[in-house]
Amino acid sequence: MPTSCVRLVVEGCAVASVLGMLEEREAAARVRVEGLREEVARLAGVLEAAEIELDRRVIAREELTEALAVSAAESTAVTMTEADEEAAPSLAPVPGSTVPPWRDGLPVTVLAPDYQRILGVLEQQRSTGHGPLRAKEIAVELGLGATPAKVEGLRSKARRLAERGWLLLEASGAFSAGRPAVAVPDAGSSA
Repeated sequence: MPTSCVRLVVEGCAVASVLGMLEEREAAARVRVEGLREEVARLAGVLEAAEIELDRRVIAREELTEALAVSAAESTAVTMTEADEEAAPSLAPVPGSTVPPWRDGLPVTVLAPDYQRILGVLEQQRSTGHGPLRAKEIAVELGLGATPAKVEGLRSKARRLAERGWLLLEASGAFSAGRPAVAVPDAGSSA
């Protein structure tokens, strides 16, 4: 065989082996790319599931926050209503409550709470330098409003206090504190 043929055969073998080696590398790269595509598809599914879970948790937190805010607002409204009811004195007659005649040294605590509140409003008016108050003004100061039923109930109690010497009934129909109320030691505010 001539040397040129041997050289061609050797060179052909060398070219063939280089081509084979490149084909092997290409096939390996193709396998790797396919594996990565599968991994990306799997991770895309995992990512989608995680995003759905995140969205559900965000919605749940927002719903809970909103529900708690509504509940707190309702609770505050109920509490405020209850507090207003407790703060608004009830001037309904207390069975068996009597107004004893005023005498020196008699504490305000001998009176029912409704009567004490009336005296408290008029004492406060006197201490701030204001003049006598009409029954409607006293009712408003006590937070009862100005409805005729409330005003008349209060007027009846104020007249009873005036008849017993606890208040002064002016000719104009207004009431004022008659004498300084005697506080009981450690009894707190009488109003």
